[in-house]
Amino acid sequence: MATTETDPLETQSVFSPAMRRYALSVLVVVYTFNFIDRQILSILLEPIKQDLGLSDTALGMLTGFAFALFYATLGIPIARLADRGNRRNLIAIALTVWSAMTAVSGLAQNFWHLLIARIGVGVGEAGCSPPAHSMIADYFPSENRATALGIYALGIPFGILFGFIAGGWLNEFFGWRVAFFVVGVPGLLLAILVRFSLREPPRGMAEGRTAAEAQPGVLETFRFLWTKKSFRHMAIGGGLTAFVGYGIVTWVPSFLIRSYGMGTGDAGTYLGLILGIPGGIGIVLGGYLADRFGARDQRWYLWIVTVALLISVPISFGIYLSDTATASLLFLILPILLGNFYQATTFSQAQGLVPLRMRAVAAAVLLFILNIIGLGAGPQMVGIVSDLLQPTYGDESLRYALLILGLVNIWAAYHYFIAGRYLAQDLEKDN
Repeated sequence: MATTETDPLETQSVFSPAMRRYALSVLVVVYTFNFIDRQILSILLEPIKQDLGLSDTALGMLTGFAFALFYATLGIPIARLADRGNRRNLIAIALTVWSAMTAVSGLAQNFWHLLIARIGVGVGEAGCSPPAHSMIADYFPSENRATALGIYALGIPFGILFGFIAGGWLNEFFGWRVAFFVVGVPGLLLAILVRFSLREPPRGMAEGRTAAEAQPGVLETFRFLWTKKSFRHMAIGGGLTAFVGYGIVTWVPSFLIRSYGMGTGDAGTYLGLILGIPGGIGIVLGGYLADRFGARDQRWYLWIVTVALLISVPISFGIYLSDTATASLLFLILPILLGNFYQATTFSQAQGLVPLRMRAVAAAVLLFILNIIGLGAGPQMVGIVSDLLQPTYGDESLRYALLILGLVNIWAAYHYFIAGRYLAQDLEKDN
């Protein structure tokens, strides 16, 4: 893909370091709302289950494929728009849609109403990360990109932190319907801020390049990525890591409520703090260590994830086999931290493997794979396995379904190891 040089002094005068930092900060807040609205359902599963009389399999559908199928699939055409249009405006529109649909979720009277609302949230959220990743790649050069994307990914633990704490206590005081409304409405105001305060960066600004006018198609981008062995294994490894992560985030609140008798307020507070603080540290630390060790040996951009996942597996047994909620929560801290190492470096390397006008679509392709395997299949599979084990283990069936889930990280670690072996040669190829 042909590129031309731009004047770096000119772009720096327009996009100062302070403006870049502001843009990244706003995008972090947007991504925080993305995950508040996405994951608040997790802390509300038990009251919704009791109110609407739903099975774990149905709950897994609401938290998994009902959201992920539309979120992942629509992300690709939206990303194609982002690669040739205004990315800031797309994010503002997407934020408006998913915030409105989150608020509407509180009006649901049955499974089908809630299913339609969750599909609407997924449709809106599809327009967030692909254009945001592309903008960040244009704001920050390759040597700082994993760190910048790691900071952006802080929206995940921040969103879970606020969503779990707010959702848990709002449910206790006002009910689950009010919780949806309270977290959904502020996003509409944030959309206005995004539209009128962010500036669209020129494509290739961070590298001092300008993208060619021609834009490759989705299939061309997918074929280009699939020729790179590092991407294939990285995408599968990321999907399997997300499979475990989304399963934990979705079902551990219900596990604590069922197995230890916790209320939604306490469960939301403790889990919010663990998923938010150690989870956030893991994302940033993973990006930092990847940049540091990867600068010496590019294989370590991905091998750092392999090491983190393998350490987390034996510790995860303590989460689900502990006799008390306190011990379970303490065991949860390190696997949450290590399980987030993959976030920043996976998306950073995907951006580095493709030409400028493939970047948003490349992010969408990677998100599609990660979300179909992780967000779609993870919560759904835990719900199915829990229902299958329920005749034998009763309310403890969820404990053993989650225990089985954690073993998938061994498989994920293998793919990151193989991806690291091919990364250097794939980055050196003309892209």
